[in-house]
Order: sequence, then C-alpha cells, then structure tokens
Amino acid sequence: MARINVLSKHIAELIAAGEVVERPASVVKELMENSIDAGATTITLEIRNGGVTYIRITDNGCGICREDVPKAFLSHATSKVKDVDDLNSIFTLGFRGEALASIAAVSRTELLTKTIEEEMGTAYTIEGGVQTAYDAAGCPNGTTIVVRDLFYNTPARMKFLKRDVSEANAVADVVDKIALSHPEISIRFIREGKQSLITPGDGKLLSAIYSVFGRTFAESLLEVDYELDGIKVSGYVCKPVCSRPSRAMQYFFLNNRNIKSRSIMASMENAYKNTIMVGKFPSCVLNVYVRPETVDVNVHPAKTEVRFSDERKVSTAVYYAVKGALTDFDSAPQVDSAKMAKLTEKAKPDYAQLQMVEEDSPTTFKQSEAKTLNSTVTKHTSSASVPSKAEKPFWKNMSSSEFRSSNSVSAPDHINKGFTDADEPDLVSSFKKRVQPKADTPAPVRTNKPEVRITEQPELKNISAADTNTVHKHEEKKVVITDSKPAPRPLRLLGEAFKTYIICEYDNKVCLIDKHAAHERIIYNKIKKNAKDNVSSQVLLTPITVTLNKNEYNTIIENLDVFSKAGYLVEDFGTGTVIVRECPMLISGDDIEDTIVEMALYLSENRTNIETEKIDRIHHTSACKAAIKAGYKNSTAEMKVLAEAVLYDDEVRYCPHGRPVLLELTKYELEKMFGRIQ
Repeated sequence: MARINVLSKHIAELIAAGEVVERPASVVKELMENSIDAGATTITLEIRNGGVTYIRITDNGCGICREDVPKAFLSHATSKVKDVDDLNSIFTLGFRGEALASIAAVSRTELLTKTIEEEMGTAYTIEGGVQTAYDAAGCPNGTTIVVRDLFYNTPARMKFLKRDVSEANAVADVVDKIALSHPEISIRFIREGKQSLITPGDGKLLSAIYSVFGRTFAESLLEVDYELDGIKVSGYVCKPVCSRPSRAMQYFFLNNRNIKSRSIMASMENAYKNTIMVGKFPSCVLNVYVRPETVDVNVHPAKTEVRFSDERKVSTAVYYAVKGALTDFDSAPQVDSAKMAKLTEKAKPDYAQLQMVEEDSPTTFKQSEAKTLNSTVTKHTSSASVPSKAEKPFWKNMSSSEFRSSNSVSAPDHINKGFTDADEPDLVSSFKKRVQPKADTPAPVRTNKPEVRITEQPELKNISAADTNTVHKHEEKKVVITDSKPAPRPLRLLGEAFKTYIICEYDNKVCLIDKHAAHERIIYNKIKKNAKDNVSSQVLLTPITVTLNKNEYNTIIENLDVFSKAGYLVEDFGTGTVIVRECPMLISGDDIEDTIVEMALYLSENRTNIETEKIDRIHHTSACKAAIKAGYKNSTAEMKVLAEAVLYDDEVRYCPHGRPVLLELTKYELEKMFGRIQ
C-alpha cells in the first residue's frame, strides 16, 4: 500500500494554480477583476506575444497598503471576505484569495502600488512563488502589475498553449466581456504595441457596445428596461430581422458579472418565438440585477455558473423584459394629424394638373358654381378662335405627319429635302418576296434534346466489280440525325403543398419534391462544378463586413486559406471584424454574413477535420443559404422549372446534408391504397 505524503507548499501552489490559471486570458480576467473591485475608473491592459511573455495591467484604484503587499500573494488571502456571513452576500467579483498566489507561482510577477494616504509607493517582485524584491518606489495612486514569462517553470503547461494570435484573441474576448459588464470604466487594450480597444467609460452600455462591436451591431439593438419583484433586467437585444445563425453573440451578466445560464438564455429565446426563423438565434447584452443573498456565485471555479434561490422568478422577469421590448418595437407608429394635414394641403394639385382630370357631372355642383364654370368657359371660347398652346386639346385625332410637324424640332434642310411618307419602304411586300427554301431540300428533323450526331451515308449506285473501291463524285448524300439521349417524358405540374412541396405527375407517377432541398442540391452541384473548372469568383461591388466575437474571429482568421479555396476572399478588417470581397457564383450578397458566421461555428468545433472536408462544408453551407426556403411563394413557372431540373437529372436525389429530395408514388400504389385493385 502506498504511503500518504503531505505535499510541499510549492507543489500545492502549482496544483492550485492549474485550477485558476489555464492560459493568459485567465490571468487577465483575475487581475482586471481585482482592479474593478479596487474601485478603478480607468484600466489599461497591454500584452505581447499573446500574453505569454508580457502582461501589464494599470489602474487608478485604491491601491494596496505597503504592509499588506506580501500578504496579497499568499494563498486564501483576500480583503473581500472576513467571516462566514460575508459569503451569503458577495458584491465583489473576486473573493477566494487565490488569484495572485496562483499567478505568482507560475510566472515572474512585478507589483507597483500606492494608496492615497501614503507618500511613497511599494515595488514588489516575486518569481515562482519566491519573493525577490520588496522596496519603496515613487508611483501614482493605484496599482500596476506586470506578469512575465507565464509557465516558465512548468514546461508541460506551456506545450498546451495555442498560437500567440489565438491566445491574444482569447484575451480580447475577456476584455470585451469586462467592458460590456462595466460601461462606467474606461478600458484601454494595447495588443502588440497597437491600441485595439478603448471605451469611453461614460456609464452608457450602448457606448461600450459601439466600442466593442462597432456601429452596425449597435444599430441593430433594442433597449430593454424592466423590473419584477425586485429583479431588474436591463440592456439590449437585437431586432428580429438581425438574428444570427449561432448563439455566439449572447452575453449575460448577473450583477455585472459574466455568467452562463441556460434558464436565462431559454427565457430570452422564448420571447422571440414566432418572430425569427427556425435555426436563427437572437443576440443580446443583458444584465440581471438581484439581491446578493438570493444567488450563490461560489459554484464553479471560474465563477461563470451560478445558482438562484428562485430560478423561475428570474426567468419570468427576463422573458417579460425581452417580450416588452419586442412588442414596443412591433407596435405601429402614431400619426401626427396636424402634420399630415399640412402635407395634404401641400400635395393638392394646381389648376394645370386639373386640366387632365375628367370633370364630374354638372348636377354635383351648386347652382352658383355651375354659373361660374359656364361663364369661364364662355370667356375662353370668345376670346380667341384658335386655342392657345396652354389650352391645346390633348385628345385629338391626327396623322403621323401632322404629329411630327407639330411636336418635333425642325431638322436641317438637307435632311428633310425630298423625303415624304411615300418614300417609306414597304416591309410587308419585301418580306413576301424573300426566297423560300425549295420543297425538295431535306430539312433535318431535330428532337427536343440539342445533342445530335450527323453522319453522311453515300448511296452506292452502278458500281462494277472492277472499281468497287471508287464512288461517283456526284453521288447523293443522306443526312441522318440521331439523338444521343431519348427525349424526356412530359411533366404535368399539379400544384404545391404547404408552400414547401411541389406536386407533379411524371411517367405514371405522382412526385413530391422538397423545393428547398432540391434547389440546394442544384446550387451545390453548380458550385462544385465551377470550383472544378476553376471558374473565378464574383467580385462584390460593395464588400461585406461581418462582426464576430473573438472566438469566431480567431477561427475565421485561422482558416482564410480554406475560404480562399472555396471561392471566398476573406480578409482581416480589424479586431473582431472580417471583410468579404469575393464569393462564389450563384451566391447572393445577403447570404454571405450568415455563411461566414455558421462556418465559424462549424470550424471551431471541427478543428481536426481535413481541409477537403472543410471546403466541402463551406459549399454545403453556401448552397443552403442561397436556396429558396420552405414557405416561400413561388410562381407556377418557377416550380415547373425546378421540377424538371430534378426529374430530368438523376444526380439530384439527395440534398448535400443527406435528406431526400424526391418521393414517388406509382399509379399502382395509389390505386391499391384506394382499393381499386387487390
């Protein structure tokens, strides 16, 4: 039996650090939360090499007293919890006292801090959990922490880190969530020497959203503000038409703490029921405020999962908050009657416009109005025998020559000289005099199919045995046209069911065609053929920018070459945004954003797939987005063309996802169902 050993302090700290510090993003999260708890209004973050070699966080918070600096790097040392009762009402983001000790155990950490009461600051250095410097230093109020060479003493942990770009994007995702949860704090993020993000810190959530995700996303949001039984829900949700193919842009905060809650997410999405398409998800930035004693945040090591004392009440508040915002957005706008009256007055036609309107019967006028009208007509009639240009009658029969002479601009003399109506050519007589083909000329008979083969067969006449190998020069030739494929049987369109399935009669069968699946397969085949034939993509007249969260953005950047081989020209357009300049033929510009977002989700979940599978999936997604959707109304001609494309092509039988395109019911099966045959 193995003996039980007590772990040394250094090994215990390394094990504890593994639960708190997984990657540079974990370090940034813990340190920025400490700055927020210290009351900072301005936080500056700078990283290099994805945060692996250098992380610096500066704030203007309350600072740390000189004598408390060494204690801050001990395990379970915290200023936020003093007794058991404090655990029942936690207001701060951090409370366990493990962050600084865990970070210092796997890095080289430098601390520079000063409180407002102290005249001199404190400089403290610790490497691998061992103190190396502790001196006085001059510095402004607040705290600055520099973390260098993360995991330098744990090479095994270093091997599991991703590329610098991926780690930096993970850090950026943490910064985005903190900026959204605390709009009252101005956050500045410097990445590889370049400023990547800055928020105004004006306390307005919409300003923070604009800084993080850009103008396009901010303009697609609706404000939410609701309170029920002491639970307040505020923030923004997207308009129904701006829904997305994934849940990546859903951000939930509880008392300004980023959380993951299935109940809140489900309540928010239920409020969108019957307003967005199936397979689409709303985006949001929602903050839920509850009393601290009604929630337990000490459930998950990362503190992202919480437990409510009354989860149903919180879900109800979220549902009605979002539903109310959507109802206000869908309500019809009120019409200003006074403004409409002014517009109507301005829109009244003048007298010249009324000249063209047929007048009502004289019986509808008053006697005084009729006398006035008659006197006016008499004046106009007696004033001149010929109507003026303004009073020229509109409806008048005239010949073409009269019309041209009265309305056209006179041409020079050398053009009009000697040309009259009699000189116009007689096109009918000219057409009758055309030479018609001789009756004995054999005309080839063609079938419906354009694929034909023409062969010449000489008719051998009067050939003797001596010259069997010769043929008369002026021998007759017969033209024989043979079709390579039989003509397709006629198709009769019967109708459409549920605006989804096309019903037609073909080859003694009743055929039901899923129009979305069929169109998707047809587009997919064409995209594959164009890619095989090296058909160039179409250049977008207006490039399309796609806003993504940092995980989606990182996935797209890693697979730019895959999109290029699939016919898309995607470029990096800044942190969190990509721009699409080219796309495959047959793809509409309205479908590009959904394709990029959906592919980002797929590629992030299937990173180990080979390149050909990724390219094929892009073709699948592109065809699915470009195909007509179930429930769309199509004309009879469109349905017939689609049915012919399916029934005349044996390759269109399954959609790219494997669902059947065509179901057939023979006449025998139909008669057997109705009992006509046994």
